[in-house]
Amino acid sequence: QVQLVESGGGLVPAGGSPRLSCAASGMILSFNAMAWYRPAPGAEREWVSQIYRGGGLTNYVDSVKGRFTISRDNAKTTLYLQMNRLRPEDTAVYYCAKSVYSQNTWLQNVDYWGQGTQVTVSS
Repeated sequence: QVQLVESGGGLVPAGGSPRLSCAASGMILSFNAMAWYRPAPGAEREWVSQIYRGGGLTNYVDSVKGRFTISRDNAKTTLYLQMNRLRPEDTAVYYCAKSVYSQNTWLQNVDYWGQGTQVTVSS
């Protein structure tokens, strides 16, 4: 049984730098692409960032490029999202997601979700 458990959210001042964690169990973290999502206006969830199988290649939505960094520690079976220079518009519940594929984390290819961790940015 795959389980994804996020942590690290909370109330953060604008400009802050929290790190989100996603502890994975029941799976081998390095075998699949992983992603972070958050809700967005007009969409169920917005893709924020992804990391390919093995951890070599990463991608980001334009609004977080240069501020967020996704990484994974396969030995600790944990996915991370380092968030820097937070803005009020980054306020959201952030969800960890596992893809069925090694290089594609589109919404329809996600087979497991975490419960989410709330990040609230105060201005």
